[in-house]
Amino acid sequence: MTTALEPGMRLLFRNVRVFDGCSGDLTTGDVLIDGTRIAAVSDSPIGDEPGRDTVVVDGKSRVLMPGMSDAHVHLVGNANSYVDMVMGSEAHIALNGLAEAKNMLHRGFTAVRDMAGDTSSIKSVIDRGLFEGPRIYPSQAALSQTSGHGDFGFVYQCPTVFGGDQSRAEQIGFMRVADGEDQVLAGVREQLKKGASQIKLMVGGGAASMYDPLYTVQFIDKELQAAVNAATDYGTYVATHVYNVTGIRRAIAAGVRSIEHGQLSDESTIALIAEKEVWLSMQPFALGDHHYPDPDRAEKDREICTGVANVYEWAKKHGVKTAWGTDLLLEPQIAPRQSEMAARLGDHYTNLDALRMLTSGNAELFRLAGERDPYRQAQFGVVKKDAWADVLLVDGNPLEDLNLLADPGKNLPVIVKNGVVVKNQL
Repeated sequence: MTTALEPGMRLLFRNVRVFDGCSGDLTTGDVLIDGTRIAAVSDSPIGDEPGRDTVVVDGKSRVLMPGMSDAHVHLVGNANSYVDMVMGSEAHIALNGLAEAKNMLHRGFTAVRDMAGDTSSIKSVIDRGLFEGPRIYPSQAALSQTSGHGDFGFVYQCPTVFGGDQSRAEQIGFMRVADGEDQVLAGVREQLKKGASQIKLMVGGGAASMYDPLYTVQFIDKELQAAVNAATDYGTYVATHVYNVTGIRRAIAAGVRSIEHGQLSDESTIALIAEKEVWLSMQPFALGDHHYPDPDRAEKDREICTGVANVYEWAKKHGVKTAWGTDLLLEPQIAPRQSEMAARLGDHYTNLDALRMLTSGNAELFRLAGERDPYRQAQFGVVKKDAWADVLLVDGNPLEDLNLLADPGKNLPVIVKNGVVVKNQL
């Protein structure tokens, strides 16, 4: 059920226990939404306002919390299979992405950072209220060197740098292959022109790609520096896909602000991430999250999964600013695993720290986009006065049982995004 409040109407949650996105102490009281913002959070009843109609939801001591966010999604990659991406029209790919955006919102994710894919148009129709979906921070096409993690051209094809045709991944705006400073500069600027709020670079090997073992380091120092300079000139930052130590250190030296993945790091490199105040955007991968048809990529996936627990422990030990994401890709049937992976964060953190990461913590990373932040007019990931009205009502207390988040259909009876009730089962 979707309910758009009429102009001048207010939405009042009575008798709720509030997790504000930061504190472990739940405050019992009322939360008032007026338009697209939270107007008041009070530990005493909020009364009517003369001349204003108010829709009242009795929370009956349920927990009200901020909408969650996912720091590493691929809307079009998550919603489309490999066959869809290769054979489908661009409209087919985009519409599947739009449908998955609605699904993510109904899982309780009111903001996502998209880390590769042509999503600026999807973002636009959602922001205009024409379709349901989360707030989207687009990266547009991720940049890769030839034979890098984002080069999905076949081995018999001539590389674009030698005059060959673009791969399908480039044609649909999922990747951009760039070699040398000039091409990297042009590639970054192209994504900014298309609406990117931050820039994504591939700086090491990955599991999904065919030509790049995990030990490989991609983009030389001058190329990385060119990308960082171009992004900085636009008031934003560069995030890098990378697992291995050498790639992480090279990215940090160039001024990258967010390491995506990092599961093959060592402790001294995690300590360096903390020292330089770089973000670690991690995913609690487990075997079975992705499926690969060949033994080489399956082995890369296994190696990545084995590094998860150690890196989380080192990150906690050294006080790394850690974000949470999923990075599910090319298997639409497992897209709902997003909720399970949110609950899985509790295997590595206390429930409070996990919930902070899913709400106010991720939001802090998103705000690195600075002037490119499309939602900078207010905060999200928190329940406080003047924040965006993105909230969830939970049947139960996620501070006591994080697994409640794994079944949003059952345990999230009310979802509000931007002041619009997108789900109401009460």
